[in-house]
Amino acid sequence: MTDPKGEFPTIIGPDAKFKGELTFETAARIDGGFEGKIYSKGSLVVGEGAKIQADIEAANVRLEGECKGNVVVTEKLQLMATAKLEGDLKTTRLEIADGAIFVGNVTVGQTVGDSKSRRSPASGIEVPQSGSMSRDQGRSDGSSAGGSRARPQEVSTTG
Repeated sequence: MTDPKGEFPTIIGPDAKFKGELTFETAARIDGGFEGKIYSKGSLVVGEGAKIQADIEAANVRLEGECKGNVVVTEKLQLMATAKLEGDLKTTRLEIADGAIFVGNVTVGQTVGDSKSRRSPASGIEVPQSGSMSRDQGRSDGSSAGGSRARPQEVSTTG
């Protein structure tokens, strides 16, 4: 998730705290604190020690740290083992590593940009073989098995 040169043109270091709106074209990495909004046609990496409170819209996101806010990812979201995401999520592809925590509603699939679609194909969810999800947690439309809208739940994969 870097630019073609293998570097991040934009970095918010571990000792920095930023508040506002961040827009970038290629790739950025946040290792410190951030509060506000993030928009990019490129890739965002939220490092393991990072704590952000932001609504995010990007092509690709790799989350290793903590994020509170709504996230829209047009290509792929990776929740690494150290990730904690609290908020609603819309993504085309989702990868959840063993140990990652997600609290919120999720829409996964090719119809992420189509607000008319309430249910997306589960084929966009990628869970490593060592991970597991309960039946209700794996549903992409946020509903429980009984058909009613579920409250936000914690999704924690175990090995």
